[in-house]
Amino acid sequence: MMRKNTICLWYDGAALEAATFYAATFPDSAVTAVHRAPGDYPAGKQGDVLTVEFTVMGIPCLGLNGGRGPAHTDAFSFQVATDDQAETDRLWQAIIGNGGQESACGWCKDKWGLSWQITPRVLMAAITDPDQAAAKRAFEAMMTMRKIDIAAIEAARQSP
Repeated sequence: MMRKNTICLWYDGAALEAATFYAATFPDSAVTAVHRAPGDYPAGKQGDVLTVEFTVMGIPCLGLNGGRGPAHTDAFSFQVATDDQAETDRLWQAIIGNGGQESACGWCKDKWGLSWQITPRVLMAAITDPDQAAAKRAFEAMMTMRKIDIAAIEAARQSP
């Protein structure tokens, strides 16, 4: 059954590999269907994997093996709220360690170019703190980081 709204992500032949990685890495994620092309198409042949239905943390997605085409940009990203440093480290390392690359302020890209924000809940609480001075200190600490260091965020938030 086709859902009312599904995020469609374009891949150059790696939709199944990406979906399988996401399903193994993130909770509440799974590959739910693989559809093969009923005929030849510009990016492949009959029988090739054309689309992959999957969920990422409960969000329905469709991976389309559309061939070379539009690259993923930071204009779209998955923001993952983490509960502690261990979860932050595990998800960050899973993405970076599987051919991804680090960026700034908790952002990274997977090896397919898709952007991820690995965002501890502590960080969001700190930068939205009603105490504007504490929020600013936490924000300034975040701006120096690649992967978020929760202890450093908390220390910046607390220190006057």
